[in-house]
Amino acid sequence: MSDQLMEYNSSRDKLIIPEYGRNVQKLVLHAKTIEDDDERQRYIERIVELVYQMNPQSKNVLEYRERLWAHIFRIADYDLKVTPPNGIIPTPENAKIKLEKIDYPGFNNKNRHYGNNVKKLLKKATEMEDGAKKDAFIELIASFMKTAYKNWNREHFINDEVIKSDISKMTNGAISLGDDFKLVSIHASSPAPKSGAKRSHGGRGRSNSNNKSRSNSRYGRSNSNNNRRRR
Repeated sequence: MSDQLMEYNSSRDKLIIPEYGRNVQKLVLHAKTIEDDDERQRYIERIVELVYQMNPQSKNVLEYRERLWAHIFRIADYDLKVTPPNGIIPTPENAKIKLEKIDYPGFNNKNRHYGNNVKKLLKKATEMEDGAKKDAFIELIASFMKTAYKNWNREHFINDEVIKSDISKMTNGAISLGDDFKLVSIHASSPAPKSGAKRSHGGRGRSNSNNKSRSNSRYGRSNSNNNRRRR
């Protein structure tokens, strides 16, 4: 076969949206040549339905059909006289709209083992009026920080002075805890075992010991019987 009869991709038109393939692109470009408006509308609707059936994994995607219509107009270089079902004709300007970037919440890198919420809580504590409510709130935050520090560094003993110093640094000296301030770690308290559970546990222990003694005595009798038979 001569090279003149072969068609290479380098000589073909560039694929606008490669995921739909070249045949879909040819169908869309052919639709642009249809003169009758109604026939052109029906032709494009059949193309959209074809692409919809070609991608069953995307049927559950929200507003997937609207996206297909937007892609059809993009393939046609937005020179297509048809009307989407929603009545909104896609334009190149709408295609270039970029969503606003959502900034990742910042945090203090030096004290990230406490978490970003601790920093917010300390800021709120500095804005509170002095009194018993504020003191209880600071005590709760400090106790939580001690627990978080223990979870982050289990191999070393945590000193209360470290937590007090970190609180002072994180609040720029607005909160200063005295030497008589004692911290208590916050931990989930497990319910005490019921008395019935203890009795059942003891019962299991007695039954296990009885079973062992019975088995030992049984094995002892069998061994003695074997020795008598050998004699």
